Amino acid sequence: MFSVARTRLARSPPVRRRALASVSSSSINPNSVGPFQVFDRNAKRLQRDRAAARDGGTRSRTVDYVRDEIADRMIERFQDIKRKFNTVLDLGSGPGHFSKLLDPEMTQKATLLDSSEKLLNRDPDSDFEVEIERIHADEENLIRVIPRNSQEAIVSCLSLHWVNDLPGVLVQIKEALKPDGVFLGALFGGDTLFELRTSLQLAEVEREGGISPHVSPMTGATQTSWTSATADHTGFVIDSRDMSNLLGRAGFTLLTVDVDEVKVAYPSMWELMEDLQDMGESNAVVGRRHFIHRDTLAAASAIYKELHGQEDGSVPATFQVIYVIGWKPAPNQPKPLERGSAQTNLKDVL
Repeated sequence: MFSVARTRLARSPPVRRRALASVSSSSINPNSVGPFQVFDRNAKRLQRDRAAARDGGTRSRTVDYVRDEIADRMIERFQDIKRKFNTVLDLGSGPGHFSKLLDPEMTQKATLLDSSEKLLNRDPDSDFEVEIERIHADEENLIRVIPRNSQEAIVSCLSLHWVNDLPGVLVQIKEALKPDGVFLGALFGGDTLFELRTSLQLAEVEREGGISPHVSPMTGATQTSWTSATADHTGFVIDSRDMSNLLGRAGFTLLTVDVDEVKVAYPSMWELMEDLQDMGESNAVVGRRHFIHRDTLAAASAIYKELHGQEDGSVPATFQVIYVIGWKPAPNQPKPLERGSAQTNLKDVL
């Protein structure tokens, strides 16, 4: 587990089946909410654009610490794949946290794809060691801009927690890969920012008599389910706890899933919320409240410090990360032997 101190101070109609769940078979009314529309993708794009533009990108670069740490852990996993790729597609790349760590021994070229044009173009090509191509497109519509069976490797560093239809996007990733192509991803897990969420919920119950969603519903790693949103006064809820099953349902094989945590210490809840805004990680749930009462925030800050405060006066924020690796099936891939075909008795080995 990695810890870092953040010291910057205050400032039901029938459903028709289709091959890819996140590619609509008909035109969509942008003012309607479809069965998988939990997040306002346009609002999220604007949030990330504004974050990248603040102070000429300086504030955005200041809060790269979480994604840079996760990208560093991802590149270790990528290096375990003993293969040189001609190209790597960085899906939801932002300014290229992962691709900046690639060198010519790993790949010749990295393609950055992101829905936020300002964030995509925040940093110059000179920050990269390999050839760079940038594509401004929505990650949810990957197959519309990336041909099927065209990519050797696709990576995603902390971007898929904002897609409305994760199973559909995983299917599109698999379709875009060549046979025996690899997908390496990192997603925020269900315990991410649990300190902030519980503090806000307790404060809202105390001051306002109810709760509203302020943090994105996160992915989990233990149980199979990805349900459509349930709309009520608390907003939209997603339950997704089994990445291995989601990858298997999308058609990937040779799966690897593991979970890790990054803990960051902040002077108070206020610095955490400021950094989340500069990261472009503000609330984008459909039907969200656009403001929180000041006394509710003050109560949440006090609850946060009381429940989770550390001896040095700081408060921790947990970022749980789920790492996944999956391969597109190919005839030449290793396959398990048939059940009962073993030639050695396990008792003889033990």
